[in-house]
Amino acid sequence: MALFLHSGSNNKNAYKALIAAEYTGVRVELAKDFKMGESNKTPDFLKMNPIGKVPVLETPEGPVFESNAIARYVARLNADSTLYGSSLIDYAHVEQWMDFASMEIDANIARWLFPRLGFIAHLPLAEEFGISQLKRSLEALNTHLASNTFLVGHGVTLADIVMTCNLYLGFSRIMTKTFTKDFPHVERYFWTMVNQPNFKKVLGEVKQATSVPAIEKKQAQPAKQKPKEEPKKAAPKPKEEAPAEEEEEAPKPKPKNPLDLLPPSKMILDEWKRLYSNTKSNFREVAIKGFWDMYDPEGYSLWFCNYKYNEENTVSFVTLNKVGGFLQRMDLARKYAFGKMLVIGSEPPFKVKGLWLFRGQEIPKFVMDECYDMELYEWTKVDITDEAQKERASQMIEDAEPFEGEALLDAKCFK
Repeated sequence: MALFLHSGSNNKNAYKALIAAEYTGVRVELAKDFKMGESNKTPDFLKMNPIGKVPVLETPEGPVFESNAIARYVARLNADSTLYGSSLIDYAHVEQWMDFASMEIDANIARWLFPRLGFIAHLPLAEEFGISQLKRSLEALNTHLASNTFLVGHGVTLADIVMTCNLYLGFSRIMTKTFTKDFPHVERYFWTMVNQPNFKKVLGEVKQATSVPAIEKKQAQPAKQKPKEEPKKAAPKPKEEAPAEEEEEAPKPKPKNPLDLLPPSKMILDEWKRLYSNTKSNFREVAIKGFWDMYDPEGYSLWFCNYKYNEENTVSFVTLNKVGGFLQRMDLARKYAFGKMLVIGSEPPFKVKGLWLFRGQEIPKFVMDECYDMELYEWTKVDITDEAQKERASQMIEDAEPFEGEALLDAKCFK
């Protein structure tokens, strides 16, 4: 006996149950002639889901709504299904990644996409927040997938089905190659999943978005015309009275970053970045000397950072991805900062240490608030009157090796 899924045919939430059905051998059919906006408002549908949302699965025992719950139900109809793994911990991890797919991936794609499609009001700050949170989530997913083909175990589970369907909305509608290239393991995972035979039966040929949708603006409703009246002789108007005109409110100026309000500094950050980039030889004599000649201790401050959990850095490429993700998320401070991050050691656990130059005398508050990685490091202000600290800073800028008696695995620059 087939189960009936009430939903449109191109709903990524409906795809979850349909793909799960392909893996379990359960018959799930889309309800015929379903029309969104009509079928989901009928009395019969509202008995199944009082708020009229789709999808809804009609079963002999009664209806089930919410897409993840439907997918779980379908996955468990076959006792031999491996969609929940083979152990209790596998089950927990499947549930964990399903929640992550919904709360971290799907929710933040929606924050970015739905306002642009005109479903909700577009607020630039809300979009910026959604994109930053999505990048954070994709970076975490990318790190996990760097050493895993599937989310749980060594085969497809329900977690992969839910994650792929949620990523499908982003890849197909708004996440262009320019955006996803920073998450190569997520890219590899997504294209592997959508080309699995059971996924392809449901999704068909998947193509990545080539552009970010333009912001849909609601058109103003035309004013209702008043019925025409017989013309009356107009009373003379006072000379100073002018016809009323509707004026658009002038856009409010974007608030300045507090760092822009600091007194001017003799150090021009871009000049230092150019010197760093263009110095190909005699680095100590040219670039390092140039840095200390330019450095303004009143307008800028230097900070050492040390990763708090170095004992966890047991895999080299995962450690390097972690540092790369940190630098990516620091992009919001590019105008006000320069940084060097060193990954130290020839064998695990690897140490991660850094040197950062920030505008102002403290680490900028917006950086501490917006970049969650900051709390993963211990931060110590450099005392440039201490020659040992000054020399340590110089060695970090020039990627000196060995550094503090150990080999450098890698050195990354933020400029």
